[in-house]
Amino acid sequence: MSIKRIGAGARMSKAVVHGGVIYTAGQVADAAKGGAVADQTREILGLIDTILQEAGSEKAKILSATIYLADIATFAEMNSVWDVWVDKSNPPARATVEAKLVTPDYKVEIAVIAAL
Repeated sequence: MSIKRIGAGARMSKAVVHGGVIYTAGQVADAAKGGAVADQTREILGLIDTILQEAGSEKAKILSATIYLADIATFAEMNSVWDVWVDKSNPPARATVEAKLVTPDYKVEIAVIAAL
């Protein structure tokens, strides 16, 4: 089976496609870096949409999502954006955890696994 790497860099790829499955790296906000959790979440979900489209998939095919929050107290704020974005007919399995992210400017990081 072939392996397709999307956005490959020296350290990691934004996503890897193998065996009909897309694995994304944890995505963080760039434009909204340091901004509100809702703004970061919105930007990240847009990045995920772009990656899935490039791979030939869509959010309805997301199998699972892992969401990392720098502060679990922002869970409701993140969900206010997630709930608008997620395909309600095809919601993925999901885990949300509090984690110390690489810099305090990042308040949210999201990784997904999706089918082609």
